[in-house]
Amino acid sequence: MIYIVEDDANIRQMESYALKNSGFAVKELVTAAEFWAECAKQLPELLILDIMLPGEDGFSILKKLRAENRTRDIPVIMVTAKSSELDTVRGLDEGADDYISKPFGIIEFVARVKAALRRVKNPEHSHLAAGDIVVDDAKRLVFAGGEICSLTFKEYELLKMLLQNSGIVLTRERIMDKVWGTDFEGESRTVDMHIKTLRQKLGTSGALIKTVRNVGYKID
Repeated sequence: MIYIVEDDANIRQMESYALKNSGFAVKELVTAAEFWAECAKQLPELLILDIMLPGEDGFSILKKLRAENRTRDIPVIMVTAKSSELDTVRGLDEGADDYISKPFGIIEFVARVKAALRRVKNPEHSHLAAGDIVVDDAKRLVFAGGEICSLTFKEYELLKMLLQNSGIVLTRERIMDKVWGTDFEGESRTVDMHIKTLRQKLGTSGALIKTVRNVGYKID
């Protein structure tokens, strides 16, 4: 079941029609209150979430989802008329799996939904480590220097990708494709910003993340 939380009836119905034609079960919702009520009965496999909603906005909904163990792994695609880079980065940093700005093409929309669901259905659970950084992916816990390190959803996914490819240089484009599932304009600044905050949160262990000039990043 895919939930669509969108107060614009035309957009909501268009998204719903496209997904139903692609074989998905869909539930249309208008407000955060309706969404939370439905979640109490059944969690969605994926959420299509608008930012500008009456009452509680999409950013607030996303933040609450990622803060709870029961809902933190629900894939979320943000769909909004806002197109500034800051809004895009904020949505991704809060834990959105993808971000589409209105207006958008239906074929692209459905493709992104399918891509997000594929990532969920093929999880990679294991213990990963480099130096004194340890990740328990089954429990989504990160330790640096023996201390628990609190990361955002995307920081965690970024670190996990680096550890899974230890010693291999990852380009910014490859990171965007794997972690964000998109190659939207401005990706270099987004990746660089997340690397910077990730290093800071890892403390002295952050030095294990190396910059490869004009290429990307790797972890040793």
